[in-house]
Order: sequence, then structure tokens, then C-alpha cells
Amino acid sequence: MRAAVLAAAVDELLDGGLEAFSIGQVARRAGVHETSIYRRWGTRAALALDAVLDRTDAEIPVPDTGSLRTDLSALLHDAAAFVRTPLGELLVRMALREDMAEYEDARERFWNHRFAAGAAVLDRAEHRGELRPGIDRRLAFEALTGPLHMRLLLTREPVDDAFLESVVDLVLGGMARDAHPGTGAGPVAAGRS
Repeated sequence: MRAAVLAAAVDELLDGGLEAFSIGQVARRAGVHETSIYRRWGTRAALALDAVLDRTDAEIPVPDTGSLRTDLSALLHDAAAFVRTPLGELLVRMALREDMAEYEDARERFWNHRFAAGAAVLDRAEHRGELRPGIDRRLAFEALTGPLHMRLLLTREPVDDAFLESVVDLVLGGMARDAHPGTGAGPVAAGRS
């Protein structure tokens, strides 16, 4: 039942957006009783969040390639691909909305979930000795994904592979084990004069 309801919820979100999203429509689409959905999720915001988290977990997996650089690259490339999907575009529009108070908690929980995924990548890298100790996980994730959102929402410049790899190099240069905190010199910057 959970899988059917979550799939129906995503379809409803894509078809009508948040304004038209209703538990009744999801129940009809999934072929379940409304009361079953209310009993499990309680509110439409909780259902929408669970559906979106379930789909983003599938479409933006937490990479574990054995290397910080390739993990960061996979994380950023997957995020860039996802925001180009209909659900990703909907999430970007939702993130910009300030007039739907019932979704504020859901938005915060979504981003905390994504930050936790990024932190897992950095935790493994620190354990392998690739990361300087004491790196702020949330700030590192924001530094990695911020330029992507900057281009998508503000400058509308291209988001191509070269851009994404430049972002990875820049972020990695600031937090890799051989980076020099506070100087801006790391593996990438050290070769410049």
C-alpha cells in the first residue's frame, strides 16, 4: 500500500502541483481508502514530503565510490540531473514559495534529509583520511550545491559537465586533507600564481 500511495502522491503533485494536492485524489489514484492514508501520514504535507523523499532517494542516491572527489562529483551530477526532471522542477518551485505555511516544516525536513546524505559522503571521506577534520558538513554541502541553484534560479547560465566539475574542484580544494584552511590554497589553488 505504501508504494502505491507514494507513487500516486508523486503523480498528483506532478499533475496539479501543491495547491491542488489532496489526500482524496491520492486515495482514488492509489485505490486505497482515504482513512488509511490519514492514519499513516496524518496531513497532506506529511504525505507530500514522504513521497518526495522516497522518489529523491531513488533518483539521487548517496554515492559511495571510495573517493571523495568522485563521490562529490556523483552527488552534484545526480542533483543537477534531478532538478531537470518534472519532480525536480516542482521542488525548485516549491522552494521559492513562501505562501504555504503548512509546507514550511516539510521543506525543512526535506533539506535536512539531503544534508544528511551529503554528510554521509563526507563522514566516509574523513574516515578514509581524505578530509580535513572539523569540516562543517552542512556548509560543505551548501558550497557544493549552491552554485547549481545560483545558475538555475538567478543567472540562468548553462549547467554543463565542465561547470559541475569546476564546482567539485573548488569545494574539494577547500576541504581536502592537504588544503590549507584560511589561505584559499588547496590542491587546485596551489598551482596558481
